[in-house]
Amino acid sequence: MYESYYGLDSKPFQLTPDPDFFFASRWHKRAMSYLQYGLSQAEGFIVITGDIGTGKTTIANSLVAEIEDDIMVAHIVTPKLSPDELVKMVASKFGLEVAGQTKADILKALEVYLYDLSATGRRALLLVDEAQNLPLETIEELRMLSNFQEFGKPLLQSFLLGQEELQPILRAPNMEQFRQRIVASCHLAPLTFEETKEYIEFRLHHAGWNGSALFSEEAYARIHHFTRGVPRKINTLMDRILLFGYLEELETLDEKAVDSVISEVSEEMFLPEQNEAEQGAGEEDEYEPTVGIDSNHRPKKKLMTPNGNEIQDAEYYKAMLSELVDALDDAISHKIKLTQYIDKLLKKKYRTYVRLKEDD
Repeated sequence: MYESYYGLDSKPFQLTPDPDFFFASRWHKRAMSYLQYGLSQAEGFIVITGDIGTGKTTIANSLVAEIEDDIMVAHIVTPKLSPDELVKMVASKFGLEVAGQTKADILKALEVYLYDLSATGRRALLLVDEAQNLPLETIEELRMLSNFQEFGKPLLQSFLLGQEELQPILRAPNMEQFRQRIVASCHLAPLTFEETKEYIEFRLHHAGWNGSALFSEEAYARIHHFTRGVPRKINTLMDRILLFGYLEELETLDEKAVDSVISEVSEEMFLPEQNEAEQGAGEEDEYEPTVGIDSNHRPKKKLMTPNGNEIQDAEYYKAMLSELVDALDDAISHKIKLTQYIDKLLKKKYRTYVRLKEDD
């Protein structure tokens, strides 16, 4: 409806995850790097967690869109599956017949399928979305499936994507064997204010917007404050804001327009009303002591050790930690590129070997 009014080719803020609209924030880049690294290693589990709407499924879809033909992908979204139901679903996703088959029959057929796949130079990848719904015994079944191996490499690799509740599940004492097979894990954080602004502009331009600035700075601030930087919430709000702009025939959208939509959306979402004092305070400020003012004129939080001692040089340690994280990200990126290059050479040699064998 509003697309033609704003000169857009498509809807920029649809709720359905679309890899074409994948925006790589700092944490999303890291999560994607971990997935690519795990994929290049062809072994172990990768675990990506994040709150509702932070983009886990979008990352998975983006990965699948880039995967080469030599990897067969099965993507499942899990309700609370039992171990037997998981095995049936996995086999079914790979195109195997499961009706009327016992678990032993299905496992045997799955093993034969994976070995046949490996014999052709390919392998299987399982993406498990909403993994926090899986019982412990079902996650253990996933580990057992990774025991199908050839030449020391698993024939089935699994990536788990889930909400934050997945973390304590994997920390359970009886999950030690599973934890030892996790090669990397990452938790997706909401977008910062700057990332929220970049996210909105990225999706607008990707949908065909080529005009001048559509939103004021204060409008962006209102959007970030209301959505807390959660991509799905941003999409929902932005879709309504653009519709409002179209109906009101607005060429630019300021904080008043955004506030009008936020008021409507808050009522529809049955959000609790806040008084002025609550609206001025962020959720994180309620429970943590503060000291001083930071560069953005916001109260600084005290950083405490587990024993209750205040850390005096917090900014120094935070800067060091930030540099360390950047260095680790660069190291992972270089290792991925090197692994991919070696993988291509090995595939080339394998094809040459197969051709020479056929000639013989």
